[in-house]
Amino acid sequence: MNDAVAVAASAVTALVGHRAAEWDRAGRLPTEVVRKLGAAGQLAPQIPTRYGGPGWSSADTGEFTAHVGSLCSSVRSVMTSQGMAAWAVERLAGPAQAAELLPRLATGDTAAVAFSEPQAGSDLSAVTTTVAVDGDSLLLTGRKVWVTAADHADLFLVLARLGEGGAVVVVPRGAPGVRVRRMADPLGCRAAGHAEVRFDAVRLPAGSLLGDGGQSLSLLATTALTYGRISVAWGCVGILRACVAAAGEHAGLRHQFGRPLGRHQLVARHLAELWAAEQVATRVCEHASRCWDDGSTDLVTATVLAKYVSAGQAVRGAAAAVQVLASAGAQDGHPVARAYRDAKLMEIIEGSTEMCQLLLADHVLSRW
Repeated sequence: MNDAVAVAASAVTALVGHRAAEWDRAGRLPTEVVRKLGAAGQLAPQIPTRYGGPGWSSADTGEFTAHVGSLCSSVRSVMTSQGMAAWAVERLAGPAQAAELLPRLATGDTAAVAFSEPQAGSDLSAVTTTVAVDGDSLLLTGRKVWVTAADHADLFLVLARLGEGGAVVVVPRGAPGVRVRRMADPLGCRAAGHAEVRFDAVRLPAGSLLGDGGQSLSLLATTALTYGRISVAWGCVGILRACVAAAGEHAGLRHQFGRPLGRHQLVARHLAELWAAEQVATRVCEHASRCWDDGSTDLVTATVLAKYVSAGQAVRGAAAAVQVLASAGAQDGHPVARAYRDAKLMEIIEGSTEMCQLLLADHVLSRW
């Protein structure tokens, strides 16, 4: 971890402190926490310096994301949302749009990516939200669900149909016709501000399309999801590190039958497998970040692999940590109880485990 990342990690540690359990139970992150992270450039640290961002590498961003994930997966989820939005702007926007939007995302404005719909999750070809050219403006109509960080967002990046193709539309939260309804009691990342967002004939300037529009829906989705998958994967590394720390401490301090809990062989097996899970997840994420930083053609596959492996390891690792802590880890808000719920959600978002398996199988078939 370089000096800049270490300083940022220390600042986030001080900001979160021991409040993650309180936020999780309340189901809401304080607005001032999100604003402080945004103003410091810590929600999307890969935004290039020419736009006012930190300009970190994927490797540095990944280590920072893992650290935040070890403290609070809800905060990490907001980071993932902001990073996805910034990456989509960087990849899809024209020069003038990028120069207008990226400095805002680098210094405090927050954004949420609105892709999923009631009948369009993994299958984004089923998107029914539409945007149409209406004179010198655009008209956006549709409904999005499970929009992470929507509760905090100043802007929404909305995936919609445009004629025979697709488009990503930038929508201010305050535009007439935008309605946000917060989701109550999600399984994991409870404080991340998940919401349903409706767009009822929202009229927007023609320049609200990122780029010229008309791209394929799958290309637009893959652009944002590539960032989201690697961010989630590194967040899973953080979940595992928190579980290793909690289980190791408990197993070393608690005594049963005259010796430390961790000296009983079956418990020791849990500890060994938990640490191995963290190491495996870390290595596959490091590989994906190297692909990103090197501009490798294997990037998309590497991010799918990182997300698939890390989420699965986090689910199994969190379950092992709860088993080691037993009743001590079964209390709502406890780090391993939160990890157990948060990790399961990681097997669903940004491409379910089953979708990742299909993509990895396609990769094998395309090569052999």
